[in-house]
Amino acid sequence: MAYLPNLFSEGRIGNLTVKNRIVMPPMATNLANEDGSVSQRLIDYYVARAKGGVGLIILENVQVDYPQGKNVACQLRIDDDKYIAGLFELAEAVHSYGTKIFMQIHHAGRQTTPGVIEGLQPVAPSPIPCGFLGVQPRELTLDEIEGIIQKFVNAAVRAKIAGFDGIELHGAHGYLIGQFMSPRTNKRVDQYGGSFERRMRFPLEIIRRIKEAVGDDYPISFRFSADEFIEGGNTLEDGKQIAKMLEDAGVHVLHVTSGIYESMPTILETSRFDQGWRVYLAETIKKVVNIPVITVGVIRDPEFAEKIIASGQADFVSIGRGLIADPEWPRKAKEGRFDEIRKCISCNIGCIGGHVFYNLRLRCSINPCVGHEALYGDIKQSSVKKKVVVVGGGPAGMQAAIVAAKRGHRVILIEKEQSLGGQLQLAAVPPGKSKINWFNEWLKGELSRAGVEVKTGVEADAEYIAALAPDCVIIATGSEPVKPKIRGANLENAHIFQAWDVLRGRMVCQEGEKVVVVGGGLVGCETAHYLAEKGAEVVILEMLPEIAADMEPISRFDMMQIFNKIGIKMKTNVTVTEITTDSVVFVDKKGQQGYEPAQKVVLAIGQSPVGKELKDALEQKGIEVKVVGDAEKVGKIIDAVASGFQAGWQL
Repeated sequence: MAYLPNLFSEGRIGNLTVKNRIVMPPMATNLANEDGSVSQRLIDYYVARAKGGVGLIILENVQVDYPQGKNVACQLRIDDDKYIAGLFELAEAVHSYGTKIFMQIHHAGRQTTPGVIEGLQPVAPSPIPCGFLGVQPRELTLDEIEGIIQKFVNAAVRAKIAGFDGIELHGAHGYLIGQFMSPRTNKRVDQYGGSFERRMRFPLEIIRRIKEAVGDDYPISFRFSADEFIEGGNTLEDGKQIAKMLEDAGVHVLHVTSGIYESMPTILETSRFDQGWRVYLAETIKKVVNIPVITVGVIRDPEFAEKIIASGQADFVSIGRGLIADPEWPRKAKEGRFDEIRKCISCNIGCIGGHVFYNLRLRCSINPCVGHEALYGDIKQSSVKKKVVVVGGGPAGMQAAIVAAKRGHRVILIEKEQSLGGQLQLAAVPPGKSKINWFNEWLKGELSRAGVEVKTGVEADAEYIAALAPDCVIIATGSEPVKPKIRGANLENAHIFQAWDVLRGRMVCQEGEKVVVVGGGLVGCETAHYLAEKGAEVVILEMLPEIAADMEPISRFDMMQIFNKIGIKMKTNVTVTEITTDSVVFVDKKGQQGYEPAQKVVLAIGQSPVGKELKDALEQKGIEVKVVGDAEKVGKIIDAVASGFQAGWQL
C-alpha cells in the first residue's frame, strides 16, 4: 500500500531532483571537531538521517568568516581549502543513501559573543545590540562588507568542489544577511542601508557573485524570516517583497522561516506552539513566486505533512527537531508506521537551547542515541540472555526495559500505579505541555513491540521481586517531593499542597483565589502557570536570584513573557520562614520580613530519590541491582532516559 503519495513524490529544485518532499533543515550541533573540521561523529549523525529516508539534508550553518562570523563553539568552517576534504567525505556518505545535501553558509553578525569569537567584538550593519545576547556590535566598514561578500562567494565555490548538491544562504533568524535586510537592525545611510532596495543590496550582491562563480544552474536556497515577529522588523508584507526580489535574482528555492533572537520562541518553538503554526508564512510566500518553497515549524505528524504538500501550501516540508528525535521518521512514515515515530516534544533541552547554546554537543531528551550514532545506532543482541525485572514505569524504567528486551533479555516491568508514565503524566498537565504525552505513548508502544511483560497496579517489595528469580533488577522508582522544614508547612492543613498534588487535580482552585507557590524552579513555575490559567491570583516566592534557573533559556524566555502578560507575580531572593492560615511569611536578602496573603499555598521546593531501601534489601539477597533515573539522582527527562538506556544497554 502506498502511503502519503504527495509527501513521497519527487521534488525539483532547479535542475535537481529530490526523491521526496522531506527536508532536514540546518540545525547547529557542536558535533564538529573543535577546529571546525568534519568529525566522524558528525558524519555518523547525518548518515543516520540519510539512512532514515530524508530527501534533502541542508547541512548545519557553516561559517564563512572565522572567527568573526562564528556563533557556536564547534561550528563547521568553509573559510579555507583545507576543510574541503572532510566536507567531501560527509557529502559522499550522505549521497550513498540517495539523499541530496546542500551546505548552509553563514555569518553570525551581531548574534554572537566575544567568548565565541575569541575575544573579538561582533560586527553588524549598524551598532545596535541584540536584545537577547546584550552585546554591543561595531558597524562594518564598506571594505569589510566587500570582504565578507567575497568570503560567501569563496564558500560557495568550495561547497561545489566538495560535492554538495547546492548551497543555502542563511538570511534568516537575525544573522548577518538578515541584519542587512531588516529595518530594525540596518540604520545605514550608505548604499547598503536606508530604503528597502538598499537593504537588499548585500544579499543580492552575494547571490549575483556566487552565480558568476559557480554557474546559474548550481542550486541556491535562500532561508529568510518572512516575519521577524519583532517591533520594527520585517513583516510578512516585507517578506513577500523579499521573496519576489530573491526569485528575480535567480534563487532556486525559498526556505521560509521566522524570527530573530529577540523573538527566539518563533525560531525554536517551545512546547506550547501548535503543530505547523508557521505554515501560513510559506503559503503566503508561495502565492507570490514561481519557485519552490520549503516550510518549517513543529511539523510532527506525517499525515499533517502530507496535507501541506497535497494542498499546495508548500513544495517541501522541513522536519528539524523531529529528525533529531527520530532519524527514521521518513521511512516509518512511508511504510505507514505512524505510531512508531518518536515525535519531538519541543523541550529544547538536549538540542539548541539546553546544549548547543551552552557549548555542549547535541543531544536529545527522548533519543539517547543522538551524538552516539555509531555506538548505539544498532542495538545488538547480548551473548548472555538474562531475566531482568524493572521496578518503575516512568521514562527511565520504560527506556531501560525496552533496550534490555531489544538486547534479547526476558524483561518484566512492574509499576505500582495502574498506568505507566510516572512523572511524564504530571509533566504533561501544565499549559502547553501536552506533547509530553506523545513520548509516553511511544514508550508504551515500544514496550509492547519489544515484548516486555508489563505488570501495573503491583507494589513490588524485595520478597515479591526475589520470587521472580531475576538475574538483574533495575530500580526506576523515581522521586518524591521534599517535605519542607518551614514553620506551619503541615501538609495535613487543608490549604497546603505539594505541586504534584495540584497537577494530579487534588486541589480545587476558585476564580480570583490568592495562591502562593513556594519555589520558583521548573515545577513551581509550571504549576503556577497551571493555576493562573484556572483563574487564581498567583505569587511565586523563590530563594534564588532568578526564577526558573533550571529551565533551558528559550523556554524560560518564553515563559517569562507569558507570566508578565498574564500577571503572575514573582519575588526572588526571599526565604520563606512560616506558613500561616492566611499568609506566607518570608525574609528578603536584607533580612527584612514580608508576607504574601494566601488562601492556598503550594510547595515546589524539590524532590528526593526513592528506592534506596529496596536496593539495599535486594542486594542483601545477592541480586544484582542497577538504579536509574530519579531513583539514582533527580534530574530532567533527558537524564532519566539516558540512564535507563545505559542500564539496558550494559546488560
